[in-house]
Amino acid sequence: MNPKIEKVEAPFGDKNLILSTGKLAKQADGAVTVQMGDSVVLVTACVSKDIREGIDFFPLTVEYQEKTYAAGRIPGGFFKREGRPSESEILISRLIDRPVRPLFPCGFRNDVQVIALVLSSDAENDPDVLAVIGASAALGISQIPFEGPIGAVRIGRVDGKLVVNPTYAQREASDLDLVVVGNRKKVIMIEGEAKGLEEAVVYEALKFGHEQLQVSIKIQEDLIKACGREKMSYEDRAVSPELVKSIKAAYMNRVKENCKIAQKEARMEAVQMLYKDVTERFCVEKEGEDQISEKDIKAALDEIESEEIRKLALEENRRVDGRKFDEVRAISCEVGNLPRTHGSGLFTRGQTQSLAVTTLGTRADEQLIEALEGKSYKKFMLHYNFPPFSVGEVKPVRGAGRREIGHGALAEKSLKAVMPTPEEFPYTVRVVSEILESNGSSSMATVCASSLSLMDAGVPIKEPVAGIAMGLVQEDSKHLLLTDIAGLEDHHGDMDFKIAGTRKGITAIQLDLKISGIDFDIIREVLERSRTARHFILDKMTAVLEAPRKELSEYAPRIIHLKINQERIGDLIGPGGKNIRKIIELTGVAIDVEDDGSVLVASTDSAASQRAVDMIKGLTEDAEIGKIYRGKVKRIMNFGAFVEILPNKEGLCHVKELDDKYVKNVEDVVKIGDEIDVKVISIDELGRINLSKKQAKSEK
Repeated sequence: MNPKIEKVEAPFGDKNLILSTGKLAKQADGAVTVQMGDSVVLVTACVSKDIREGIDFFPLTVEYQEKTYAAGRIPGGFFKREGRPSESEILISRLIDRPVRPLFPCGFRNDVQVIALVLSSDAENDPDVLAVIGASAALGISQIPFEGPIGAVRIGRVDGKLVVNPTYAQREASDLDLVVVGNRKKVIMIEGEAKGLEEAVVYEALKFGHEQLQVSIKIQEDLIKACGREKMSYEDRAVSPELVKSIKAAYMNRVKENCKIAQKEARMEAVQMLYKDVTERFCVEKEGEDQISEKDIKAALDEIESEEIRKLALEENRRVDGRKFDEVRAISCEVGNLPRTHGSGLFTRGQTQSLAVTTLGTRADEQLIEALEGKSYKKFMLHYNFPPFSVGEVKPVRGAGRREIGHGALAEKSLKAVMPTPEEFPYTVRVVSEILESNGSSSMATVCASSLSLMDAGVPIKEPVAGIAMGLVQEDSKHLLLTDIAGLEDHHGDMDFKIAGTRKGITAIQLDLKISGIDFDIIREVLERSRTARHFILDKMTAVLEAPRKELSEYAPRIIHLKINQERIGDLIGPGGKNIRKIIELTGVAIDVEDDGSVLVASTDSAASQRAVDMIKGLTEDAEIGKIYRGKVKRIMNFGAFVEILPNKEGLCHVKELDDKYVKNVEDVVKIGDEIDVKVISIDELGRINLSKKQAKSEK
């Protein structure tokens, strides 16, 4: 029997939000289409009937897919078929995953897969927020246990006014791009960037966003009420309370001792020894009893350790490494570490270390982005790498995973607001962060190292940027905020709240939770505490390098920007590109010509660049009255000499203008091939140029 088709609709910003189910993908456990404007996303949720044995985690996978047919296009390239997920698709998959993951019951181990498929894109309304709403709705109407629904909204700020679900065009003019996800009372996830806005402005935008997303929750509640299925029963695979109790009785003192070891390596060694001893004691197959696996032991010890670390914070007011709750770990900064790179910065905070390297390129190095809303080019890229040695592990080294892409994108957002415009700095800029050591918040270390690296490279960023990660331990009504969380606090805590910015304000913000939400009192406290920590870090950074270097590295290309008359672009290019090819061959420079007449000349050889600029000016400049030119005599007539002052542009130097005294024979003064200085004294209405050698001589 086919499910009943249901449709609900409500105003959401200046458009209607439409949710429907029962027509598409009917064999999925939950399937919902979400529409706003002409953007439509189909989101499905499916659950395995059986538990995947041998795992100690919740196996949730989220996939977001954009097909070019949604925008009425055929894919480029040879295969004419979509390939591996783009960076944008991976980031939106994470955007969906992060708020829904903490809302599944602890101990639920059935495989769950959420797939969001963009069916139609109107190039105005971004499908990402629709996909988050659709994931919540699909899970909500399905049999899958899920503590929803949750709502989502994008907030922009145009001309000082907050805008609900801004279009792509509005986002271009906005100084804020904020995605807020929450339930009826609390915020669950935040993702956004800003152009150095004060904390108070961002806080108000978050509150406004939480109010607005209630519409998307109400519409889901209506849909779930109309066609929601009864939730399935499941086998709770949480850690055995009996095993936890037995381990505590025998080894609790050692667990407590381990939780007070500040050094990561020493603590890991002690934890490993404890794990070995507990395993030898409890992993023994007994007659008539269930076998206790090594994974059971590991999960039980992890739970006991988590309980003790949280108890240390809430009851004993103590962090694992002994720091105060608002204290940032020891920081060291260096710049110019690498001799042949264009810029480098090394930032170390505690046991987290990022080496960031900046490379400057030309327009040819820009990244082409093909998205549903159209093609664009990126002049600033930041890539993040997390090699296994950074945490002392041995693993295969493959391409960037979702985590690496997500961390790199967050750091890129953090710095984008302070990057110079193409007119101010016509370079393509790539920054690569190599995480050399990690014990908490390597993405925020990347922000700091990258900021130093950009300044070392001479990129004229508006201000340095720093980032900090804030943690939370919350039990019932009591909570504690942790500034600059270490890896163990991230693992056993309830929150990872990353905030990056300048001294003036916030440039990027990201919130991930392991609990079902936080209230606005906590958010306000986090924003205030993070500002203090950010300023502390900026003090450390600017003590090493206060502002961008005035000169570029000798190994970086020099780009000269000049403007020519648009009507003369053809003269520069030449028939079949003949002229511009000749300049490149003779000088070895790279030349980019834009439709507005901008010409970029790039080379590591400044002399070659200047030669190319002179040749370009020669091909495209018009003669100026009153200007003196060095020209070559091309023809001699009885009444004067024709002198080439610019490529293919001649003027007449009349016999009367050749010298101060009377000239009887032109060849007595100049001969063909002579190079002479001449001044442009007039240009008639037909464009004929009149020159004077004697006036040029008198002005010298």
